[in-house]
Amino acid sequence: MGVEVNVTKENFESEVLKSDIPVIIDFWAEWCVPCKMIGPVLAEIAEEYKGKLKVAKVNVDEAGELASEYSDISIPTLMLFNKGEMVKPQVGAVSNQVMVAMFIDNL
Repeated sequence: MGVEVNVTKENFESEVLKSDIPVIIDFWAEWCVPCKMIGPVLAEIAEEYKGKLKVAKVNVDEAGELASEYSDISIPTLMLFNKGEMVKPQVGAVSNQVMVAMFIDNL
């Protein structure tokens, strides 16, 4: 499977804001059933777009401050960052097609 990066407040700037490629962030929690549903889809996307797109995971229970700064809404929430800017948010469990549509124009 593709490489997914665990993002915390400490590495958010280097992994997301200063990334050379677009980053899709998954704000999730262990107890969140919809989060677990989209997890395998994100892993497949990480593999398929390896080197073109970074898939980052933010556990809202472990990185609460970061989560509240960017995702003060329900989980799962996906956010696309490109060149240090948040380009597009997507709330809720969505299909592979919706996830790909979020970032394909930014590759």
